[in-house]
Amino acid sequence: MNKQLAVGVVFGGRSGEHEISLRSAATILSALDPEKYHVIPIGITRSGVWVAGPAATEMLSLGGQVGGIESPSPARILASLSSVLGELDVVIPVLHGTYGEDGTIQGLFEMMDIPYVGCGVLASAAGMDKIVMKQLFRQAGLPVVEFRWFTSHAWTTEGDALQSDILRQLGLPVFVKPANLGSSVGITRVDDPADFAAAVALAAQYDRRIIVEKGYDVREIEVSVLGNDQPEASVPGEIISGAAFYDYADKYSPDSQSQLVIPAPLAPEQIEDVRRLAVRAFQAIDGAGLARVDFFLLRQTNTLMVNEINTMPGFTRISMYPKLWEASGWSLPAVLDRLIELAFARHAEKSRLARGLPLGTGAGQS
Repeated sequence: MNKQLAVGVVFGGRSGEHEISLRSAATILSALDPEKYHVIPIGITRSGVWVAGPAATEMLSLGGQVGGIESPSPARILASLSSVLGELDVVIPVLHGTYGEDGTIQGLFEMMDIPYVGCGVLASAAGMDKIVMKQLFRQAGLPVVEFRWFTSHAWTTEGDALQSDILRQLGLPVFVKPANLGSSVGITRVDDPADFAAAVALAAQYDRRIIVEKGYDVREIEVSVLGNDQPEASVPGEIISGAAFYDYADKYSPDSQSQLVIPAPLAPEQIEDVRRLAVRAFQAIDGAGLARVDFFLLRQTNTLMVNEINTMPGFTRISMYPKLWEASGWSLPAVLDRLIELAFARHAEKSRLARGLPLGTGAGQS
């Protein structure tokens, strides 16, 4: 990397985590070394139009608002794509949630043959989908919380029976969540059966598939992961929530009473276990670049359980991912340098793969 690289930092997007993306992007933009990188802010409006230059800067300063952007047509969105992406060397998609962290934008970059930071299409989609994620974790032999899932259609047609069966199996409390979303958006802790239907209705506003997880008395432990095929795990941290659970307001409100304890007060063997399990979870979804793995440590038994993996964790000033690496001896600029290196390495690896049958080989020949 001898020349100054053109780095596109993409933020905003159409998900319910638009505002968090803006905060993460602002942190990353301020940390990228201007001597190494020609940084190009690229915003995606809530309606899906891509903007760069002053319009992208305006999005950041105005909390996602940008003037002069009408409701887009598919043709306008495609035109905005081609004009914005240009001759980028690498992209950092700082997008949280749907349409950015779920494999959709990763597929776009794959089609355009642009190196990008973070997990690929498969890992991003699996990491975003709490149902598929937990199924992959189970297959990999990782301990996960007990859960059930169903579709909005199933709830409409057999809701009473579903509720009765799920609560009989899981007991109370339970957490009702949309399968595809992050930042605790759309999640409800249910302690009373009378509140179950309202929790499902809220989750169904964000996804057609709903997951219900058994509630436990736990400590919440998080570990940052960095790497491709030989990932490394950071020191673990602990979240002490200031609310009934670590919800959206508790994560991001300036009035939050939550505490981040780094490093987490764990026994040496627990630290070793949680770091090992974090790497295994990352590998179970074929992760690349980065992820944050969240754990529950059951208070009664001291048992570790993998809660979920976040393939594009927050980079706000209070986010665990950069804080855990800082405590592990990596500054944010150093982490970003490494992520860009990993993006180029993964892109080069894919570029060496065959793209079809060798010339002269016909179908059906042996």
